[in-house]
Amino acid sequence: MDTFSRISAQQAHEIMGSQEVTIVDIRDPDSFAQGHILKAQAVNEENIKVFVEDTNKEIPLICYCYHGNSSQRAAAYFVDQGFKQVYSIDGGWEGWIAIYG
Repeated sequence: MDTFSRISAQQAHEIMGSQEVTIVDIRDPDSFAQGHILKAQAVNEENIKVFVEDTNKEIPLICYCYHGNSSQRAAAYFVDQGFKQVYSIDGGWEGWIAIYG
């Protein structure tokens, strides 16, 4: 996979329920603290280098932001860093929370 895939919140939920995944929240720390997808890790400029070095790149990576735009850039970055299977949630946190509250 040389690129990432855009997926819906429902598709992300199915993937999370069927296999081991890494979930990355790229929103600001305050937003993450107010609520995030279960088992998501907050990744930002301060910790992204360590995250990339320490994370298993063979496990699917799902990333999200507020609405699904910034996470596409992040997903492309993670592909460039060697992650094999990368997804960006269309609609981001807002799309997720609208369905899974």
